[in-house]
Amino acid sequence: MGTIQNEQGIPLPLSAQRQRHLPANAALGWLGAGWRDLRHNPLPSLLYGLAVFLVSIAIVWGLFRLGLDYILFPALAGFMVVGPLLAIGLYQKSRDIETGQPVSLSRMIFVKATSGGQVLYTGAILCLLMLVWMRAAVIIYALFFGLRPFPGLHDVATMLLTTPVGWAMLLVGTAAGGLFAAFSFAISSFAIPMLLDERVDAFTAMGTSISLVWNNLPVMLAWGAIVLGLFLLSVVTGLLGLIVVFPLLGHATWHSYRAIR
Repeated sequence: MGTIQNEQGIPLPLSAQRQRHLPANAALGWLGAGWRDLRHNPLPSLLYGLAVFLVSIAIVWGLFRLGLDYILFPALAGFMVVGPLLAIGLYQKSRDIETGQPVSLSRMIFVKATSGGQVLYTGAILCLLMLVWMRAAVIIYALFFGLRPFPGLHDVATMLLTTPVGWAMLLVGTAAGGLFAAFSFAISSFAIPMLLDERVDAFTAMGTSISLVWNNLPVMLAWGAIVLGLFLLSVVTGLLGLIVVFPLLGHATWHSYRAIR
């Protein structure tokens, strides 16, 4: 992206260069563009979503099998942190449609990012962030309830919603989770598509992503609400909705990158 100048030929500040002045409802346009990409040769996208669903179910089953159900909710929240990395194959399909390249599942799985291994480096950072959040959630629980064993999913709602300690934990946990969510959303919204499309390093991509999100808050807040809403819809369906929702959001994310970058 070249330097943007004003009418007098003076380069604008970097923050001004990254302000697109997009209305909040532009996020709906990204979703519509994502839906068009999903419908274009839909089988590879749906198979991609099916794979994400099966892996997610296997992880949830493993948590229950190992008696780790107490980290289920933090793990679901953590999924949104690493989701942009998992969707790189969907960005590749949207990119292929845009450039007139053939669409195939193999190209979506064996992605050749322009930035090479920087994608893996960014992915490692996102996975580390997810693990930190999951550990923080366990610590918050311990701070409020001590060494009390996790009561199980059937009783946890009663414990959280009917006791003052539960209310306090929800308040603190929501605040802490919101900070983690905001940071992860900012660094990952455009970093992975950028690394796929441009030759940049991981920290430049993440820093640029933060700048683009911050300088386009109205539309990015709307986009974040759409992503959260559709993910919660998938959770309500027992994650089955991921088969369609994940590809839809992946393709739409590519168009958000194109619109703002």
